[in-house]
Amino acid sequence: MDKLQLVERAGVFYADSRDVADMVDKRHDNLLRDIEGYKAVLDQSSNLRTADFFIESSYVSAGREYKSFLLTRRGCDMVANKMTGDKGVLFTAAYVSRFEEMERAAKADISQLSPILQALIQTEQRQLAIEARQQRSDEQIAVIKETFLQRDERWRDQMNGMLNAAAKRTNGDFRETRTESYRRLEQRAHCDLNRRLSNMRARLQEDGATKTKIETTNRLDVIESEPRLKEIYTGIVKELSIGTIL
Repeated sequence: MDKLQLVERAGVFYADSRDVADMVDKRHDNLLRDIEGYKAVLDQSSNLRTADFFIESSYVSAGREYKSFLLTRRGCDMVANKMTGDKGVLFTAAYVSRFEEMERAAKADISQLSPILQALIQTEQRQLAIEARQQRSDEQIAVIKETFLQRDERWRDQMNGMLNAAAKRTNGDFRETRTESYRRLEQRAHCDLNRRLSNMRARLQEDGATKTKIETTNRLDVIESEPRLKEIYTGIVKELSIGTIL
């Protein structure tokens, strides 16, 4: 795997989405689509800033301008977290090593400055580190709150009510009807609910959620966390309900 190239802007290092796409062996347009999906989710939260993960950019090829993104280290984290297998491991190792290498080099550069300037820079770096830790803490709390405290219980009741009614009308089993609704969602939205559920539970564990909260997280939490999935799933449940009446 080639060495990841980073660019620096205002003291922050970024990876170009084109380089990331090459490293993870994915078409650039597909990676852009994935990032747009991540941005849509981030934009739903008042506690998270999309710019801390992805910066819109562009490049020129054959006289035409094309869209791209610059990824911060946290943006690379998000891309890596969605990957499985050897590619995910290799990409994680590559970007972590590269970011650490560039950050060490940036710190080493100040050794040539006067003691006063070095002290000022170090004070600023400590303050930025404190702010970064506080922001990460706030984001961890936000993740837990968004997952457990902002559940749309009315929507859940409506979905379960329609599924239950559909099952009763066909003398079927509620769990089988619900499983069918999930199967249709995965097929229509091209998603893997089990994988997303595992990722959500892992993320909650990293963010300090209790064991009970992690274990009670379910597929509806996954669906509700992404507006696109929620909209598609609502339509599917309605179709199942109407289909059993006809």
